[in-house]
Amino acid sequence: MQHLEKPWGYEKIWAKTNHYVGKILFIKKGHRLSYQYHQKKEETLLVLEGLLEIEFEKNRERQKIKLKPGETFHNPPLQKHRFTALEDSRLIEVSTPHLDDVIRLEDDYDRVG
Repeated sequence: MQHLEKPWGYEKIWAKTNHYVGKILFIKKGHRLSYQYHQKKEETLLVLEGLLEIEFEKNRERQKIKLKPGETFHNPPLQKHRFTALEDSRLIEVSTPHLDDVIRLEDDYDRVG
C-alpha cells in the first residue's frame, strides 16, 4: 500500500490497475483539498468516518452538500470540486487511473498545477 502525506492529511493507494485506482483519504478537521477539476479522471467517494463538505460546480454555480458516513458522491470529468473535512474524515475514493490529471484553481497550500 502506497502512503502519501498531504498538507491536509494523507492518502493510501490500496489498488492500482490500468482500469481503476482505489484510495483511502484522511482529511484533518478544518482542512480542505484544492478547488480543482480533472480532464479525464472520474471518481466516486464513500465516506467512512467524519463529516465531509463537498463544494462543486453545477450549471456554472458553486453548490455545497454535506456527506456523513455511508453517503457517496460521484465526480465526473470536468466538474470543479473541493472536499472539506468538518470533522476528521476518512473516505474511500475509487477512480479511473489518471492520477496526475489535476488542474488546481484554488489551493490553501500554495500548490500549483
